[in-house]
Amino acid sequence: MKPSVLAVIAARGGSKRIQRKNIRDFLGKPIIAYPIAAALKSGCIDEVMVSTDDADIARVAQAYGAKVPFMRSAGASGDRSTIMDVIREVIREYSLRGMEFEFGCCLFPTAPFVTPELLASAFQKLIDTGADTLLPVTRFSYPIRRSLRIENGRVKMNWPEHAETFSQDLPPDYHDCGQFYFYRTEAILGQGGFLTDRTVAFELPETEVQDIDNEEDWKMAELKFSAFMKKDAR
Repeated sequence: MKPSVLAVIAARGGSKRIQRKNIRDFLGKPIIAYPIAAALKSGCIDEVMVSTDDADIARVAQAYGAKVPFMRSAGASGDRSTIMDVIREVIREYSLRGMEFEFGCCLFPTAPFVTPELLASAFQKLIDTGADTLLPVTRFSYPIRRSLRIENGRVKMNWPEHAETFSQDLPPDYHDCGQFYFYRTEAILGQGGFLTDRTVAFELPETEVQDIDNEEDWKMAELKFSAFMKKDAR
């Protein structure tokens, strides 16, 4: 029997650094339309829903094929609310409607680089490895063990013991791509988060990753998408 998978796209209306970020035009479509399309076409997800407190976001999401079966509560919409607050609320509301999902995919609304093939491959890795959660990561472009800080106007090394270490002799470091997570529902409810002792990595190239927190990030994302993503991803 095919496992049941729920994709949750958490799209709050109160973006401060980029106004109306989650439905802003990104190369011809609202940016949230890209992860919605990827999830719908992935072949591994049974239900694609958007959790939002904003009527405009709900309308856009539904226009591109996602479901908005209920609006997000005020308790899960504040500046200090976490993504786990949202996931718990969604799981609870679906359960009240008689719907249970063995697996989940938490998708970010500003993740235009996500493709159906990427989601399908990532979910298959979660299944094959038997992991609780899967986290997409990418390498830092520069070794963080040779990073610097500014203290009282002076430059200091964060790890002075590596002042003479060649970059190629340092192990790679990674960071969260900020695109999606796959998880076993019971596991994250029990652990209270996406990062557990049974989390596997899914490495992505830096050309397909861009955090979008300000206008410069947005422009860089559009440049990367135009340069590196396939035309059929639009």
